[in-house]
Amino acid sequence: MLMKKTLGVIAAAGIVFAVCALAGCSSQQAANSSDSSTGVSADASGKPTLTVAMELAYPPFETKDDAGNAEGLSVDFMQDFADQYGYDLVIENTAWDGLIPSLQTGKADCVISSMTITDERKEAVDFSDPYAMAQLAILANANSGIEKAEDLNQPSKKVAVKTGSTGDVYATKNLTNAEIVRLADESACVTEVVQGKADGFLYDQLTIYRNNLANPDTTGAVFIPFQDAESWGIAVKKGNTELLDQLNEFIAQSKENGEFDRLTEKYLSEEKKAFDEHNFKWFFDFSVPAA
Repeated sequence: MLMKKTLGVIAAAGIVFAVCALAGCSSQQAANSSDSSTGVSADASGKPTLTVAMELAYPPFETKDDAGNAEGLSVDFMQDFADQYGYDLVIENTAWDGLIPSLQTGKADCVISSMTITDERKEAVDFSDPYAMAQLAILANANSGIEKAEDLNQPSKKVAVKTGSTGDVYATKNLTNAEIVRLADESACVTEVVQGKADGFLYDQLTIYRNNLANPDTTGAVFIPFQDAESWGIAVKKGNTELLDQLNEFIAQSKENGEFDRLTEKYLSEEKKAFDEHNFKWFFDFSVPAA
């Protein structure tokens, strides 16, 4: 089913769910002392610093305000985590392809950047329990005739994907007959569809929903699920079990104490209403459908 929305664009401000560390985390900008058991470091006052890498390009989860400061749902989530566990929070804006390397090289203690947990990524890093769920959707050019994912699997179709995203993985595996156009960020993919240079763009439902609202005359949106919901996790360096335990504890608490409801109300209240109306699975709905 091809859905078209005519609402106005909903402004959103990115936020970062990244969370990490234990009584010793990574490094900061001042004099640091390393904790040999956790691989983390403390600032001059002795308070552990939690360095969180994220790509500030995905509002309202991870983005920047007018002054260039990090903001968004993930940012608030990580700040709440840092406050609870006694960390000084430092956010490093990092390009997508540099996120996992930032953990491997010790530049960051954890990554929270709307990153899907995949088997391939788990070979390089350890992931927390899921803190959000998302499903892929399609932003289709209004004249493309695309009504389901299979419609893109034709030699005459061009599919835009963000390089390295799960949309890229899906297209590579399942849309082998189409021409796949890989671009560095989602805004470039949206532009390809709006200008008719690509027939469709695969990304999560929220991004597709918001960009369809922003371009109602040139795009349509396909929300029919064509794969299982994806789990987003917070990544840490392999073996950092202490930080991982803290993150998992905080995520479990957040599912029970209203943290996710508070963040939804602050950043995604209108989107939540729209998702409910269309019976889309919400980001923080962790229930398992009945068999």
